[in-house]
Amino acid sequence: MASCGGANRFESDPSAGRPTASGPISAACLASDRKARSPALCGCIQAVANQTLSGAEQRRAVGFYRDPHEAQEVRTSQRPADQRFWDAYKAYADRAERICA
Repeated sequence: MASCGGANRFESDPSAGRPTASGPISAACLASDRKARSPALCGCIQAVANQTLSGAEQRRAVGFYRDPHEAQEVRTSQRPADQRFWDAYKAYADRAERICA
């Protein structure tokens, strides 16, 4: 399946090009003041978000680019909804780091 462009080809073949997409996370990434931002990196991060986060979760994650302290508040929250979101966000961030690095 990998030779046909299967879903895991970016993880299994490090020489493969990174995926790219545009969307709310890509736009927030490009607008951020992070030194490492680039269209390629931000597009890759968006592509991973499209695979792992719902639209609502993506919109919520955009807030972390504007206010990084918001991420800390969600991470330490005891609210079940925040804990579920943080688990999904952490899985997304770990995957984006593996694929887009």
